[in-house]
This record gives sequence, C-alpha cells and structure tokens, in this order.
Amino acid sequence: MPKKRSGGGLSATQQAAKFLGVSVLAGAVLAGIALPAFGVLGLAAKGSVESFDELPANLKTPPLSQRTTILDADGGQIATVYSRDRTVVELKNISPYMQKAIVAIEDSRFYQHGAVDLKGVLRALNKNVQSSGVAQGASTLTQQYVKNVFVEEAGDDPTKVAQATQQTLGRKIQELKFAIQVEEELGKKKILENYLNITFFGEQAYGVEAAAQRYFSKHAKDLTLPESAMLAGIVQSPSRYDPVNDEAEATKRRNVVLQRMADVGDISQAEADQAKETPLKLKVSQPKNGCITAARGANFFCKYVEKVFLNDPVFGKTQEERAKLWNQGGLTIRTTLQPQAQESVQASLKSHVNKSDKVAAAATLVEPGTGKIVGMGQSKPYGYGKNETEYNFSVNAQMGGSNFGFPTGSTFKPFVAAAALEGGKPATQEYSSPYDMDYPSPVQTCSSKPWTNQYGDKVENESESESGPYQMKEAMAKSVNTYFVQMISDIGLCPVVKMTDALHVTQGNGTKLPETPSIALGAVGLSPLTMASAYAAFASRGMYCTPIAIESISQKLGNQRKSLEVPKSTCSRAMTEKTADTVNTLLRGVVDSGTGQQAGLTDRESAGKTGTTDERKNAWFVGYTPNLSGAVWVGSASQKVKMTNITIGGVYRALVYGGQVPGPIWKDAMTGALSGKPAQSFNLVDIPDAPKDDEDHDRGDDHGNNGSNPTKGGFIQGLTNGGNNGGNLPNPTYSLPDGFIQGNNGNGGRR
Repeated sequence: MPKKRSGGGLSATQQAAKFLGVSVLAGAVLAGIALPAFGVLGLAAKGSVESFDELPANLKTPPLSQRTTILDADGGQIATVYSRDRTVVELKNISPYMQKAIVAIEDSRFYQHGAVDLKGVLRALNKNVQSSGVAQGASTLTQQYVKNVFVEEAGDDPTKVAQATQQTLGRKIQELKFAIQVEEELGKKKILENYLNITFFGEQAYGVEAAAQRYFSKHAKDLTLPESAMLAGIVQSPSRYDPVNDEAEATKRRNVVLQRMADVGDISQAEADQAKETPLKLKVSQPKNGCITAARGANFFCKYVEKVFLNDPVFGKTQEERAKLWNQGGLTIRTTLQPQAQESVQASLKSHVNKSDKVAAAATLVEPGTGKIVGMGQSKPYGYGKNETEYNFSVNAQMGGSNFGFPTGSTFKPFVAAAALEGGKPATQEYSSPYDMDYPSPVQTCSSKPWTNQYGDKVENESESESGPYQMKEAMAKSVNTYFVQMISDIGLCPVVKMTDALHVTQGNGTKLPETPSIALGAVGLSPLTMASAYAAFASRGMYCTPIAIESISQKLGNQRKSLEVPKSTCSRAMTEKTADTVNTLLRGVVDSGTGQQAGLTDRESAGKTGTTDERKNAWFVGYTPNLSGAVWVGSASQKVKMTNITIGGVYRALVYGGQVPGPIWKDAMTGALSGKPAQSFNLVDIPDAPKDDEDHDRGDDHGNNGSNPTKGGFIQGLTNGGNNGGNLPNPTYSLPDGFIQGNNGNGGRR
C-alpha cells in the first residue's frame, strides 16, 4: 500500500469524501455561491464553518524565521544561531532547474490554474479511489504555501503545529480561502519564491538556500538539474527521502522528479535519462547551530551575547517579546570581540591549565573607557561531556555564570584604598599593621547601626615577619591584611560600599556587598567580568563604563534589512583622576616589586593585584594597562578543591599563589592581545617611600590568613551573620551539577 503523507490516517472512503467535498466546494466558490451551513458531507458538524464567505480572508504572514549570524569586531563569523536554519533568497537567486523541478513534481499545472486546481482534484480523487489509498494529493502549490505559513506561525509550539497540520475539511476550506487571497495579491512568481523559502527540506534545512548548503555546500542559484530534482523530491517526505540516511531511496525519488519534468516538457527525455545516471554527489555540510560551534573558543562569549539579547529591555519590554525576536532570527550581530585578543586568551589558558585539571581558569579582557569586552574564555570547553561545562565562570548568575561568583581575596584591596584616597586619606597613610589582631569594633556602616565584633574574630598576615607599621605603598605591594582591615575600620564601611557601587561591584547573584570588615580581604564572590570592568576604571583615570558585548545589529525581513537599537555602555565618574592615578601608582608597585612580579609585562607599563582565598580555593590576578584591563580566576567551581600539592597544566604546585598561576595566564593573554598596539603610559604620582628600619618585612606572595574558624564564634560566623549589621550571605536552595559553585561556604578572603 502506498505510504501516506505525514498527518494522514484517513481511510480511502474518508479521503474520497474529503476530496469530493473540496471539489464541490471549489466549484461553488468559483461560481460565487456561498456554502450553506448545512451542506455537503457533514459540514454542519460541531465546529465546522458556517459560511465560506464568513471566513477571514486576510492571511497574516509572519516574517520567516532565519538563522542569526554572530560576528566579531572585525566581521569574522563567530557562530550561527537559529531555531530554523533558513536564509531567504529572491527567485532570481534560485536555479531555474530548481524552480521547474518543484513545480513539476508538486503542482505541474501551477501556472494554468487558480488557487484550486479542479482538474487536479478530480484526477487525485480518481487515482486514490482506484488505489484504495492516497496515491496523489490535490493541494496546489499555493495551498501548500498557506499551510506552511500556518506551520511557521506555530513556531515550536507542538499544539499549534498539530492544529496547523490537521487533516480536516474545515482546515482545507480555510486554506482554500486564504489561497484565493494569496493568488490575487502576490501572483505566481512571488508565490513560488515564498514557497521555496518556507518549505522544509529535511536535515534542519528550511528553504532552498539552506537545503542547497546542507546537501551540496553551494548556493541555490548554482544547483544543477539532478541536484534540483533531488531537493524537489525531498519535500513530499523529508524523512523518507533523506539522501543522507537513505541514498538509494532519495535517488529513486529524484528520478521520479526528473521523469515528471520530462513528461511536462520542462526538459527533454534525453536530459532526464542522462541526469538519472548521475550519482547524487552529496557534499554535506553539517548543521552548525548554536554557540557550541563558535570559532576561536568564543563559545562562552557567544552565550553571553545571547543572554544580553534575552535580558536587555532594549530588545523588547518582556521576556516573551525578546525571545520571539531572537527565535525569529535573521539578525546579523556584530560584537565587540577582537579576534587577536580572543585567540590570545584561549592560547594562554590552554598553555597553563588543562581541561582535565581538578581546577578551572577563566579570563576576561575589557577595554577601559568604552566597556567593550574584547576577550572571554575558560579552560574547560563549552559542552556537556566530561571536563566540559555550560556555565560561564566569567559572568554573573543571571548571564549564565555561577550562583555567587568567586571570593576574590586581596584583589578587593584596591577598592578599599580608592575609597580612603577619595575621602582624603594620603597615599602615605600609615597603620600599625601588627601580625595579627582582633577585628576592630565597632565599625561605622551606611546605617546608624555599626558593625560590631561579637565573636572576637581575628585577622592575621601571611607570616609573623609581616609586622608594621606600614604605609599604603608597601602594604599594597606586600598585600598586608591587617593594614587594610585597620583602614576600613578607620574610614568606615560606607565609603567602601559607595566606591564599589560606583564601580558596579555586586556579588555573583546580583546582590549588594555585605557591610562587614571582611570585604576588605575579598571574602565575597565576584565574577571576572565584574573585576575586569571595575579595574578598567583605574586605567581610564576614574571613569567607569558598563561592559558591552554588542556593537550593532541589523535584521533581514524579507528582502529588506533594518538596524536595531543596541545597549550602549554608560560611562560615569567613579573617582577623581587623582585617586585613580594614585591607585595606578600603588598597583604598579605590585607588579614591579610586590606579589605580582610574575605577571608584569615587559614591553609596556602595567599594574595589577594578586589575590588568594582561604585554603587556596581561589587564586586571582586582576591587572591592566592604560588601554586594556583583564581578570583571571583559577579555582574549583564547586569550591571543594584546595590548591595545595596539586598539578595544574602539567606543573606540580605545592602551594598556589595569585601571582604564580593566574598571574602568568594574565601576562600571556595581555601580551598577545596588545601585540602591535600602542604602549601607553600611566599618569603616575609621586608617593614617597616610608623610612626604612632594620627589619626586612619582604615576602613572596599574598596569602594572608584571616583567622577564620569554622566554629560558632569564629570568623565565618561574623562573615555570614555580619555581626549586628552585616546581613546574611545567601546559601543555595537547590542542588547544582558537580563542578558548579554552591556558595562561598563562608571562607573569608586571603590576600
């Protein structure tokens, strides 16, 4: 028994009745007679149409969903994203062979009849009754186009798709009414063009251009006779005639199309016979859909762009509006990603950290003064297999990152210094900075209720040799914990909070920082993008610019292209130029002679800060030049791996330091990204060295112990409860995949 078309299932008698009803209806319509409510073949059944004339005749054709192309800053393709892989082309850009083939096999009288082909209906009816099945359909190309419009409008909603494809007489009548309208308004050539662009050719290819690319890796205008016949043959049953999975069946079907083209006079019998002898000669291009296929390791940046689109109100007031626009596609998105910077980031990560390592690394580069994200990557590739992840460790939770970000350790200290300088403290400010001390209490907050050290929490430096007094320059270079705790006690928490607000520093879950002195040591979780953007404000002499990933977007609708509004970076002054210049001078000391010497660039001025948290679960380096800022994090996303006696990138590490693993990653990434770029200079200020005493306080890196104690009354209790005024840090309320952070578990920041 011949196979039925998709959506069939009616008996031969029912099919005959259906076709007879359509033919009678068509005759009535063409005679200008309205169909009565009680008429042929049970049209009065519940839910049927009362009158043909009462049916709406305004077919609303939604813009065809197309692929979206994401480009880098130089116009190179990063990835294509689509719900339906389609590229709309004009009829003049479709091979004449393809036009003739689809008409010959689907509706050979297309140019002779109107919206309905009465001769075709009767012929199909007779053929189907004789075969006791459905050997031929009776829908014209125009009616098929109308049905495809319904399917397109249904999108990916299975209920709407089922309604659009249901084989009922009422649906056929509705299709016919719309087909009449389409014939009157568009004309034959436009209908054919629309049909070839909307129909499904299997293998995720919608429209003839995508099909030509999928099966033959060429444009639709270049299709040969046998190639065109094969594609035309697929339309009736894309799964049955799929040439990739059943070349023999596809060849038989192609030859049927070729013979039909000869029968109707489109080609000679000799041409048909010659084409039948030609092998299919497939040159299949695999579907490349989504950010998982992104070039240059830009998968996570690609997903970030998608998240920006789906979250930013500039693309629609509601989530539904934005999702509809994204799925409709046809977008060309030019991003801020610079190929040179991105390749440098990926190369550096790959050379220092293996994807199979127990820990991961993430790096993000941002342009000061513009907020442009020029590079973003991580050591564990984008994917769903072993040693892969779909989570972007560089960004906040809302944009696809970790729940809370990662504790930053001493990379937070420059924010405290900036707040103190902005409030009038001199760069020579000195504190006693003992080796260890109780957290000072009380400490003023932004409210009237100060923070108090209820549980006797203590803080200490990395080694007993680190004992003050220290001034700011040396304390920053050596990352002295007690110095900055004393500073935050001196100036209060509110200036620090105001400074971090101006730098848009929020926790990875989007909430504000808790008002506790422990923030001076980087105890809260932040993202690399947040840190790179905040440090970029130092590089641009105090101007903070919100990060952006999209330069421009245009959308193709039919044959027209229009530009869309995109999010703009908003720049605002976070601190005075003097404060920024002073911080730059302080952080130059970190890479010149302090804990970040392994990260210092050799061909240009640079500044930065190292950071390592308790139990070495996180290590950071955040640094910048006047024209590029970057943040590198290394650690376990689950916060379960202590980086002691560990091998990273094939190198054994007894202890991991912020300047030892993240520092070299940053250095290599920045060096490659800036190669060939101008070597700009900072506006440095003169900060006198403190008078030297006989004691040498120097040390190797930034691993101060904050004295945390995982018992009630210890530092963790003070951090999570914030004393009297700190506020609770969040804890996850649901389980997450292995390798994904589940909160900062109360560990305070090391330096």
